[in-house]
Formats: sequence, structure tokens, C-alpha cells
Amino acid sequence: MTRARFTLTLSGLALLALLSLLWGISRGSIDLGPGQLWQALFTPDRLAHSLIFELRLPRLLSAFAVGALLALAGALMQALLRNPLADPYVLGISGGAAVGALLTMLFGLGGLWLGGGSFVGALLSMLLVFALAHGKGGWTSTRLLLTGVIVAAGWGALISFILAISPDASLRGMLFWLMGDFSHADAPGTALLIMLIGLALCLPLARDLSLLARGELQARALGVNVAALRWGIYFLASLLTAVAVTQAGSIGFVGLVVPHMVRLATGNDHRLLLPASMLLGGTLLVCADTLARTVLAPQQLPVGVITAFLGVPLFLYLLRRSRMS
Repeated sequence: MTRARFTLTLSGLALLALLSLLWGISRGSIDLGPGQLWQALFTPDRLAHSLIFELRLPRLLSAFAVGALLALAGALMQALLRNPLADPYVLGISGGAAVGALLTMLFGLGGLWLGGGSFVGALLSMLLVFALAHGKGGWTSTRLLLTGVIVAAGWGALISFILAISPDASLRGMLFWLMGDFSHADAPGTALLIMLIGLALCLPLARDLSLLARGELQARALGVNVAALRWGIYFLASLLTAVAVTQAGSIGFVGLVVPHMVRLATGNDHRLLLPASMLLGGTLLVCADTLARTVLAPQQLPVGVITAFLGVPLFLYLLRRSRMS
């Protein structure tokens, strides 16, 4: 890969991300034209300034951070399992987070309790899969995947049970959380910081990830400590997913489709794949959240509904293109 192509690709995606944020800021119950947006950003118009910096921008930055975290975690999971159809939720992380969040809602708790409950549930799921998948001779990708699927099915049963016994007044909030919702995401700082730390930790592993994608034997022959790399990828991807789910609930397709799209467009070099997936994932979720706020305004849709509408046909197209190539 040439340096010029690397720079051009990331610059284009960064510009696309900036444009998506500007579009999201200008659209809502009160639309802002280019002139109004400029005045709101650079003049002391209290109403417009509050609308942008206290309501829309924090939500959009949360959406960008969550999309970037999910896409980055998805790229790591696909490298770990050597399967382009893997996603951040394949090992049951979102199920554990959902159970923790729904239990806090069931007991009438919110705010920090909601975020803390979902994060604890995600970590519990991660440790559970870690313990169960490690058999006599270590674990393989197949064993890890099967363990994650079974644990996710168990969490799904618990989620159904919690929904069945919950009072009607709590069900709407629970369902919105399960489908992904940014209506209460007004503190993006932590998610953005974790996003940057995650990328900084991933980039030194980019060469090893590219070698691992070609096969374990070849990676070992070229000096990669495959066992240590696997554990590092698993824990890092799980933590990134846990932070994303804690911020906005379970949002599907971003971590599955985005790394696959970037891989088809740019190849399997993780030096480009990881930051490009992060930028495109954040952009996609910013656009999805803007549509969720505006399509049926003043009513808001769960952002997971929009990502599903966008992700299903796009994923089918990618599958068809992969089969024909």
C-alpha cells in the first residue's frame, strides 16, 4: 500500500465524517440552513447555540463514538475468528449488557445505574465465555464461537423472561434500549476517549493481525505469538463492545457490515482497515441517528431500526458480490 493511497483514503473518510456531523447538527425539529448554522456556531445566539452544543452535538458525538467502537471491535473479531461474517455481538457481550441494563430498569433505577449495570453484565458475559471456552489444550476459534453462541442464547432467554415479568410502564424504555437509543446519550467524553485508546492499542498489532488473517501457521512462522495475540484481541474487542453497548444499547449491523465494506474496498491490510473502519462506522451511525430523529419527527425511532433497514440490503449485496468475485 502506498503512503499516498493510505493518506487519501483516511482523509476522505475524515471529511465524510465531518460532513455527516454538520448534516446531523443542521437537521432536527428545527432545521438550520447554512447561514443559520454559521451564525449559530460563531455568534452568541443563545437559543441556536444551546440547541447545537447542549442537545445535538453531544448526541451526535456519542453516535460517532459508538459507531467507531463497534466497527473497530467488529474488525478485531473478524480477525480473531478469521471469519468476515463475525460481529462484536457474536460472543454474547450485548446479551450480558442487556440483562444488566434491563434489571436496573426493572427495579426502577436509571442514570449511572443503567450504564453501570450494562457494563457489569457485558464484563460478566466476557469472563463467562473466557472461562467456558478454555478447555484442555487451550481454545480454538471454533470452540470460542460455539461457546459465545450458547451464552448469547442463554442471555436471550433471560431477556425474554425479564420482559415477560416487567410492568407495562417499563416496557417501552426497555424495548428502545434493546434496539439502540441515543436519547439519553449526553456525555460522549468517555466513549470518545475509549475510542482513541482502543485505536492506539490496535495499531501496533496491525501487522500481526494481517498475518493472522492469512493463517495461524504462517503467522507463527513469521514470529507472531498467536496465543497472546488472540487473548489481547478478545479482551480488547470485548471491552470496546461493552463500552459501546453501555452508551446506547444494542445496535446491530455496524460492527458486521462496516469492516466487511472497508475490506472489500481497501484490502486486508489492518494498518488501513482499523482506522478506516472506525471512521466509516462513526459516520454511518451519525447518519442513522440523524434519520432516526427526523424521518418521523417529532417522534423518534430507535437508531437500531435505521441501521437494520440500511444494513440488511447492504449486507445481502456484499454477500452477493463476494459470491460472484
